Amino acid sequence: MMKRNAPLPAWRAGADGIGRVDIKRVWQIALPLMVTNAIQSGLNLTDTWFIGRLSTDAVAAIGAIYWLMTCAILILGGVGLSAQSFVSQADGSGRFSRASQCAWNSLWSSLAALPFFALFALGGAPVLALFSLDPNIESLAIAYWEPRLLGAVLGAMSWAMMSFFNGMGATRVTLYMAVATLLANIPANEWFMFELGWGMRGAAWGTNVAQVAGLLLGFVFMLSGAIAKRYRTRLTWRPRWTMIKRQFAVGLPIGVMYGADVLGIALMQLMVTQVASAGAAATQIVIMLTSIAYMPGLGIATAGTTLVGQAIGSGDREWAAHIGRYVILLCAGFMLAVALLILLAGPWLLPQFVSSGDAEASLAIASALIFLWPAAAYQMFDGFYLGSSFALRAAGDTTVPAMTALLLSWFFFVPLAHTLIFTPEQAWISGLPQWGLGALGGWLALMSYAMLLGSLMFRRWLSGRWRSIDLWGRSVSEPPPT
Repeated sequence: MMKRNAPLPAWRAGADGIGRVDIKRVWQIALPLMVTNAIQSGLNLTDTWFIGRLSTDAVAAIGAIYWLMTCAILILGGVGLSAQSFVSQADGSGRFSRASQCAWNSLWSSLAALPFFALFALGGAPVLALFSLDPNIESLAIAYWEPRLLGAVLGAMSWAMMSFFNGMGATRVTLYMAVATLLANIPANEWFMFELGWGMRGAAWGTNVAQVAGLLLGFVFMLSGAIAKRYRTRLTWRPRWTMIKRQFAVGLPIGVMYGADVLGIALMQLMVTQVASAGAAATQIVIMLTSIAYMPGLGIATAGTTLVGQAIGSGDREWAAHIGRYVILLCAGFMLAVALLILLAGPWLLPQFVSSGDAEASLAIASALIFLWPAAAYQMFDGFYLGSSFALRAAGDTTVPAMTALLLSWFFFVPLAHTLIFTPEQAWISGLPQWGLGALGGWLALMSYAMLLGSLMFRRWLSGRWRSIDLWGRSVSEPPPT
């Protein structure tokens, strides 16, 4: 590493005066984010547990639409995710008012997406009708889909708000927002699902109400105290078209990248659901369990966005490259370790998420125990993917990664899942080879896809091509816009 006269994000001077990673500072940012995302994992598991109290068909229904809904939210909410890149670079260069402008314009952009969320909500029934689901599962899925997509704009706004706090390194505030959401989610689900008797529809409304609680707490922190004074958040609320336009240019590929990823998984789950409801329920439960590795890993990757962005904002891309590589390897190692723990605890954890009186519960548990093995095998590569893609988005390198994820998802993962899952009689597209492995085939396809995608994303970061332009699409030799 190079010698410096002033410290950089997560930089400390060794005895020889050469800069090294300040591990303590990395964990100060990452740990609250890991807990925040573990809480999000807890939210997912809580929702699955509440829905499991209804029936195995209800769990299969949420499994059939979970990733489709997530895809819609990611694509429309990508601009909120991009706020962290802008905020962290502005914060690293000491332009604090600029950072709050980025946050406000992300909130305005997310709110403006409400009509599009409404269109997605109304399109649920026609979309699901294409996949020949069991009628009971389809009706349960639609009951959840429509209110949840209408309220998804709240999630997009929450991402924008959290991105503001994450970008400045105030990750404890993000944690407080997540805690408020979790605490509100449990009584809200109980009330809407069972006290009012709304069932699946009540699960969606419970989540919506919980997100309102977290978002309101975020506004309290944003508009008061030291944050409001330093970042002048009460004075920078007006929309700025130039900033919104650039955030969309960076944020839309982010949404497409993660949207393509989850849409491929959504189609895989729909294929599995068409084959057998027990396999679909097992698949949903394993995905929720592996989120124990994924969500905290996402927290480490998010810390990488902050540190890389702040390093770039301070003008040192060499340090950005070093801290980015460090966080990527940390993310991959953590996810591998948690995957091994899940394998060990799986026989005890899995039975907690199905109804004991359900006739298909035993089959779902037995299937899930098998699916845990390919799920654990790809976790390290998922860590490479998360860490690399989040570091790349801090630098504004989002278009090529988005195209890579899109092409791999649609032209490798989805066709492979189709081949491995279906028999010739079940296939959506006739004439393709069909191996008929059922839900296990879907997990083998997902494992292959995750390993390939993670390897390519890490290679993109190591190539250093992100060094050539800034967030505004300019050569790094040009001064940043005022």
